[in-house]
Amino acid sequence: MVGSYDAQVRALSDAEVLLELAEEAGDEESAKEAAAAVAVIQKQLDDLEFKRMLSGELDAGGAIVQITAGAGGVDASDWAQMLMRMIIRYCERKGWKVDVVEETMAEEAGIKSATFTVAGDYAYGLLKAENGVHRLVRVSPFDGAGRRQTSFAAITVTADIDDDIEVDIKDVDLRIDTYRAGGAGGQHVNKTDSAVRITHLPTGIVVQCQNERSQHANKDKAFKLLRAKMYDYELAKREAKAAVELAARLKIEWGSQIRSYVLFPYQQVNDHRTELKTSDVDGVLDGDLDELIRTHLLQAANAKH
Repeated sequence: MVGSYDAQVRALSDAEVLLELAEEAGDEESAKEAAAAVAVIQKQLDDLEFKRMLSGELDAGGAIVQITAGAGGVDASDWAQMLMRMIIRYCERKGWKVDVVEETMAEEAGIKSATFTVAGDYAYGLLKAENGVHRLVRVSPFDGAGRRQTSFAAITVTADIDDDIEVDIKDVDLRIDTYRAGGAGGQHVNKTDSAVRITHLPTGIVVQCQNERSQHANKDKAFKLLRAKMYDYELAKREAKAAVELAARLKIEWGSQIRSYVLFPYQQVNDHRTELKTSDVDGVLDGDLDELIRTHLLQAANAKH
């Protein structure tokens, strides 16, 4: 792939020289042909770059996204819900299908946690760039004194693995609990213990599903989530990173953030991994994540090579 990439770069450089010469000579027909050649080569370069960024075994498939509120009280719960909207808006821009599996509302505002699956080409490869702790700085709408508040929430992305990938899960290692799913009240209140929580005892991995109508359907989805998380865990352990990653995911507070979103006293999003900054905070929170994601993935791909 590197040889092909270098060849395309040379071809693009040659085509640009031809385009400049044609424009200087006033040869419109040659200039049009050269411009068309440049556009084709640029497209091929973009495709090669994309494949280089997303060359992981599971990058081309779907993803499972979990969002968890961290330090910051009610502001953190509100921030977690904002992040959920941000990621879902990004998925909608990509034309991917989102299915909310579990959403636990916080007492005053926002959410304690949420889990949703994303189906679409390269959903996991792109969304994995959002893995980590996200920090928000703003004037708290929940503080009567109008003080600035810093809050944290974590995004965890795992691959939604195919059913034909084997994951060894023993029944004896599982604790399965059922409980009553929360509802909006009135006719929407769930009167049966249809929600399912599965705990894998050896690893402490917990998954839950409450959005389906039947306990059986919730259990099936919960097992699917568990298989994906177990697969991700085993991959991380194989690479001797499981302990480090687990500690980073659990510590949703100061010093652990991958990105900061500042709404006051100025407006800026800063990705601490790449130092890419943008003042378009509203756009980012509305799902315009392409530049942030692409910059991080390119940096990670270059580091590997």
